[in-house]
Amino acid sequence: MNALLRLAYGIDAVSERIGRMAIWLVLIVVVISAGNAISRFAFNLSSNAMLEIQWYLFSATFLFCAAYVLKKNEHIRIDVVTGRFSDRVQNWIDVFGILVFLLPMAIMIAWLSWPVFMNAWNSGEMSPNPGGLIRWPVRLMMPIGFALLILQAVAELVKRLAFLSGAGPNPLSKATSPSAEEDLAAEIKKHQVAPEVVSFVKANHEMVEDREGERK
Repeated sequence: MNALLRLAYGIDAVSERIGRMAIWLVLIVVVISAGNAISRFAFNLSSNAMLEIQWYLFSATFLFCAAYVLKKNEHIRIDVVTGRFSDRVQNWIDVFGILVFLLPMAIMIAWLSWPVFMNAWNSGEMSPNPGGLIRWPVRLMMPIGFALLILQAVAELVKRLAFLSGAGPNPLSKATSPSAEEDLAAEIKKHQVAPEVVSFVKANHEMVEDREGERK
């Protein structure tokens, strides 16, 4: 189990690195989108390649961040139901979900998407739009993205089994850290922005906490 845990933590490190790098694609997409819009309306210039690269990068963001989100335990959960159970039951539910749903789905999609990429690679498939991009890079994103998700699913399975056997910590417990609202308020205060803005951010954070308390 210790060797498997080391493997799982190694996969975690890979997912963390790739996920943090892929996050920057959002900024690149915004810059390209803004530049394309400005050139189109200000200079009457447009490019199908610039439009398609936005779709490529948008797809890459989701596919390459999927494993990162799973590693962070930030994917959608039905916490209204599972939150009522003990930590062990929650981990057993995850083990069942990973083995029965996540891994079969990810393996099937990765397996079926590989021939699509190979066909695009061998044929040199191009976009049907004038001035469009070559297709094989975007076809390759699918098997790579789901291969990363498969690896992270294996890591999550190992960590849950380690917890259930008493050999590791609870992988579902999240580290306590300041919320996004608290970080924003601290940055605003650091830069000496108007106190009214700080008060607004704090009030918004308190309102969110009150609503969460009412739900619980």
